[in-house]
Amino acid sequence: EGAVLATAGTRRGIAVSTLAEARFFAAGGFDDILYAFPVPRWRLAECSALAQRLQAFQVLLDSPQGLEMLLQNPIPGGKRWLVWLKLDCGNGRAGIRPSDPEALALARAIAQGSPELVTLVGVYAHCGNTYGCRDIAAVQAIARDTTAAVLEFVTA
Repeated sequence: EGAVLATAGTRRGIAVSTLAEARFFAAGGFDDILYAFPVPRWRLAECSALAQRLQAFQVLLDSPQGLEMLLQNPIPGGKRWLVWLKLDCGNGRAGIRPSDPEALALARAIAQGSPELVTLVGVYAHCGNTYGCRDIAAVQAIARDTTAAVLEFVTA
C-alpha cells in the first residue's frame, strides 16, 4: 500500500535492493522496477526473467565485465537490458568512481556499443555515506558533493 501511495497509484518507477522485493512488487502489478545493485552473474537468470515479464526492469552496471555479461546474455523476445551506470560518489559499496577515467569509457561503451541489446538509461548514485551523519548539515554537504560529481560526470 505504501508503494502504491508513493507512486501516486501508477505502480511505476520504484527501486528495490533485492530480487525478492522485485518479485513481490511485480506480483503486485508494478511494471517499472530498478534493481538498485550491480547485477551479479548468479542473479542474471532471475533478472532476465523479470525483464521479460515487466514493461521496464532496469539494472545497474559498474564494470566492463558486467557489460560484457549482459551482452553475452541477451534478453529473449527482442527486449533490451535497460541499464543505469552506477557511480560511487563516496559510499564505497558499489559503483565506479566518476573521477576514474574508466567510468567515462564504460558509459560510452554502454551507450554506443550494442543499443539493441543494452540501452543506457542514465547514471545512478546512492548517498549511503550519509548513514553515519549526525546532523542535517553533514547530509546536505554529501548531497551537494554527490550532485556536483554526477553533474560533472554527465557533462563530460
